[in-house]
Amino acid sequence: MESCKVLHVVMFPWLAIGHLIPFLHLSKCLAQKGHRVSFISTPRNLQRLPQIPPDLAPLIHLIPFPMPLVHNLPDHAESSMDIPYQKAQFLKMAFDLLKSPLATFLETTSPIPDWIVYDYASHWLPPLAAKLGVSRAYLGLFSAATMAFIGPPWALLSDEYARTAAEDFTVVPKWVPFQSDVVYHLYEVMKYFEGSEGNESGASDMERFGVSIGESDVVVIRSCVELEPEWFNLICELYRKPVVSVGFLPPLPVNDESEDDGKWVGAKKWLDKQSVNSVVYVALGTEATLTQLELTQLALGLEQSGLPFFWVVRKPPGSTQDVSDMLPNGFEKRIKARGVIYLEWAPQVKILGHPAIGGFLTHCGWNSIIEGLGFGRVLILFPVMNDQGLNARLLQGKKVGVAVPRNEQDGSFTSDSVAESVRLAMVREEGESFRTNAREIRGMNS
Repeated sequence: MESCKVLHVVMFPWLAIGHLIPFLHLSKCLAQKGHRVSFISTPRNLQRLPQIPPDLAPLIHLIPFPMPLVHNLPDHAESSMDIPYQKAQFLKMAFDLLKSPLATFLETTSPIPDWIVYDYASHWLPPLAAKLGVSRAYLGLFSAATMAFIGPPWALLSDEYARTAAEDFTVVPKWVPFQSDVVYHLYEVMKYFEGSEGNESGASDMERFGVSIGESDVVVIRSCVELEPEWFNLICELYRKPVVSVGFLPPLPVNDESEDDGKWVGAKKWLDKQSVNSVVYVALGTEATLTQLELTQLALGLEQSGLPFFWVVRKPPGSTQDVSDMLPNGFEKRIKARGVIYLEWAPQVKILGHPAIGGFLTHCGWNSIIEGLGFGRVLILFPVMNDQGLNARLLQGKKVGVAVPRNEQDGSFTSDSVAESVRLAMVREEGESFRTNAREIRGMNS
C-alpha cells in the first residue's frame, strides 16, 4: 500500500471472532499511521469488538451490515462462535448475501476506498472490487505453514490436486519440496467428512481460498518470518505475486479502564497469590468444544499434574447443561486450593501477561498462540479443530510447545498424558529447552 498519502481502507473479515480481532488490530495499526478505516461486519459482531482507543476512534469507523436471514441458521447467530461447526455452511450462505450491501457501500461511500482487505470466505469479493477500481489485499490469518499446506490457487482450483478423502490431508502436499511434519492427524479431519451437512453454500473452502488468494493484488500474512522462514519463502514462490508479512499483529497495550476490568480484578487477586511462572493457563477458545469424556480426562489430568491452574471453561453453543455438571464428581472441591474454574469470558491477554503464568494449555488457534508466545509462555498443545492441528505440528517442530499425546486415528487421550505433558512443559528438566525457546520468541515481533 502507498505510504505517501492518506488512504481509505475497507476491512471485511469473515464472521468469526478469531478473524474480527486481528482485522481490528491491523485497522489500529493503519489508523496510527493516519489512514482512515471502514470496518464492516454485522451488528452483534461489532458489539463484541474491544473498545477502540480514543485517539484512534476518529479514524476507525464501524459499519454495521444487517445479518441476512438464512434457513437453518439459529436466531441471533452472527458468528461461528454462535453455532456448532456442522452449521458453518449456513453461516457462509448468510455471509455471501452480504455481497449486495458491500457493493452498494463501495459504490457510494466517500472518500472512494483505495483498498479493501478481505478474508478467505469472500471468493466473490475480488471481481466486485476490481470492477469498482478498488485494490485488493487478501489477509491470511493463519501461519505461513498452514497457508502453504492449504495450497496455492493453481492447486486449489485444479482437479489434479483435489483432496477428496480425509486421508489426503494426513500427508505432505506435493508442492511442499522439503521434509515436513506439518500435516493433519486423521481424527482432526474425519469429523468434517462424517458430520458435516454438505456444501449448501455452493462453494467449498478450497474454492474460497483459491479464488480469494488468486485474485488479490497482494497477500498479507499474519506471521513472523523469523519463526517460520522456510514456509514464508515457500509461500512467496507458490503464490506468484507480492507477499507481505505484517508480523504477529499482537494486541496493542491498553491502559484504560475497559469493560473487562471487573472480571480482571478477581482473576488478578488469585494470580497475585501464586508464585512466578507457576500457573498453567488453560483455554480452548470460543469455538472448540470437548466431549464429556475429553472434558473429564482433561480435568483429571490437570488435577494429577499437581500444578496450580486457571481454566476457562466454555459451554458448547446451544447447550443447556451447566458446565459444572460436566466436570468430574468432587473435582472442584478437590482442586479448590490450587485451581480456578472460570466460567465467564476471560480477559486472556491480561491473564497471560501476569507474571504468575508460566505455561498455556491451548487449542492452538493462531490468535491464542500469538498471545501466548507474545508473553514468552511455553505452550501445551491440544488442537481441536480447523488449522489447529497444523499449528501444533509447526510449534512442536520449533520446540516452543509440548503436544499432549493423542491417538492419531480417533483423537483419544488419557489424563496421564495430560499430566505428563503439563509437567514436562512447566517444571521438568527435559522441558527447559522448550521454556527457553518460548521466552526467546517473546522479543521476535511486537
